[in-house]
Amino acid sequence: MTARVLDTPHGPARAELHCAPEGRAGLLLGHGAGGGIDAADLVVATRAAVDVGVHVALVEQPYRVAGRRAPAPAKQLDAAWLAVAEDLGSTWFADLPLVFGGRSSGARVACRTASVGQAVAVLCLAFPVHPPGKPEKSRMPELDAVEVATLVVQGENDPFGRPETAHHRELVVLSGDHNLKADLDGLGRAVGEWLDRVLRPLG
Repeated sequence: MTARVLDTPHGPARAELHCAPEGRAGLLLGHGAGGGIDAADLVVATRAAVDVGVHVALVEQPYRVAGRRAPAPAKQLDAAWLAVAEDLGSTWFADLPLVFGGRSSGARVACRTASVGQAVAVLCLAFPVHPPGKPEKSRMPELDAVEVATLVVQGENDPFGRPETAHHRELVVLSGDHNLKADLDGLGRAVGEWLDRVLRPLG
């Protein structure tokens, strides 16, 4: 594991790199609004990706690097993410296809930036469809706007809701809630199988 601090328009971000023996792609994973890159589902997804030959960068947003718990506005999160993706895409992940992903808020950032960042696929862990108890405040337009292969892994009792499958979008529902800790083995299998399958045509 190697860590690196990267400049962004909103302060330094941090990337923790986990290398596969022979990298076929680079996966950038972002954390949730109030959590860090040590979340159990991110750790398991990282291991599953490395096992199928994908390098992983766990990306810590500038507000977390600065020690703040309250997340930055969406535009700042997206700008910082794209700066990290551009840097890693020309250094650690040079000449490799990029997959964007993350959990909860990090999944929203991945969706919003996938097109501009030229991601070949998007991995969403516990995508927050709406705030708990407020289905009228839907974030589905962010997910629906993604035009590349997408996997959403959701807990069956997630209070943030559950998206539907759609063109390009697969849904895996596991036991548990928003933290996805109840079936980490299932999460790892789903992520590894999906990455291996969607990246095969690019190999």
